[in-house]
Amino acid sequence: MPNLPKPRFGRAARIRGAVVTRPSEPEAPNVEIIEAPSSDGGTLRWINIERPRQVDRAWLEEHFDFHALDYEDIFSRNQRPKVDEYDDYLFVVLHFPRFDKTVGRLNAAELDVFVGPDFVVTIPNEPLQPVEYLFERCRTREDLREQIFSKGPGYLLYKIVDDCVDASFPMLRKIGNKLERLEEDILEGRSKEIVRDLSNVKQEIINFRKIVRPQRAALSDLERTKRYVPDDLEMYFDDINDASERVWDMLDNFKEVVQGLEETNESVLSHQLNDVLRVLTAFSVVILPLTLIASIWGMNTHVPGEQTTGGFYAVLGVMLVVLIGMVVLFRKRGWL
Repeated sequence: MPNLPKPRFGRAARIRGAVVTRPSEPEAPNVEIIEAPSSDGGTLRWINIERPRQVDRAWLEEHFDFHALDYEDIFSRNQRPKVDEYDDYLFVVLHFPRFDKTVGRLNAAELDVFVGPDFVVTIPNEPLQPVEYLFERCRTREDLREQIFSKGPGYLLYKIVDDCVDASFPMLRKIGNKLERLEEDILEGRSKEIVRDLSNVKQEIINFRKIVRPQRAALSDLERTKRYVPDDLEMYFDDINDASERVWDMLDNFKEVVQGLEETNESVLSHQLNDVLRVLTAFSVVILPLTLIASIWGMNTHVPGEQTTGGFYAVLGVMLVVLIGMVVLFRKRGWL
């Protein structure tokens, strides 16, 4: 198992609560560090590395002794949520939904977290607003930084994961509002225009479920772990599990709603199509005897009334009587 991460920050040169921001050089490691006094009398550091590059990996390998497989997991695109316990640290991989404006759809953003006795390292592969917001608040507000950091790395881990899970609820509310608008559009007769919108919402729900489903087991493992999560924090991580289950229940509900809306919309479209076919069929049947009469009197043979004005008007009269009779019959039958 790996040894304790090697503290090579030279913290004696900085006072407690100091904040180290990322360097401005393009080739410098993209590392942000916050540190503050911890509950054990030492110093707790929160190290945030967004969109890690090879230079960031080199920085991590220089300052920490994490397992080589963990470094591979950080740069892998096919990781599943998991919790790995080592003798000296905890490695957590979690996925959270993130709306990508460039493609206009929900994608999974991976958050890798290393938790040790005096550090928490967060490595999001995409910008995660909850992590950025919490990091910025801790950086700018000394009271909040001391409040969170003084409770140890387990509590800091809880705050990070809890904020990321809670960020799903505004997304779910937006999906719920979309479903309500689609239902109103169906009732107002705009079934043809919302077919694509229904498909887009359904795809969002499917993508959301693909992100949340495998993470439920990882959050349960995180609740059961005792590494850097003392007993008094077990209730906090249980609250995260409850929030995750509420997210899953809402997604299940949305899945049923969107399926019901799809079926309702297809029924409305089918009913409209049946109305059109019924009218067209009725007109075809009404015109059919008229066409038959005109064809008989238009044959290239001698017929009664041929080449006479009276015969012409007689044929028109018969056609008019047949037309009125067919329309009256169809109206009585409810076919028109």
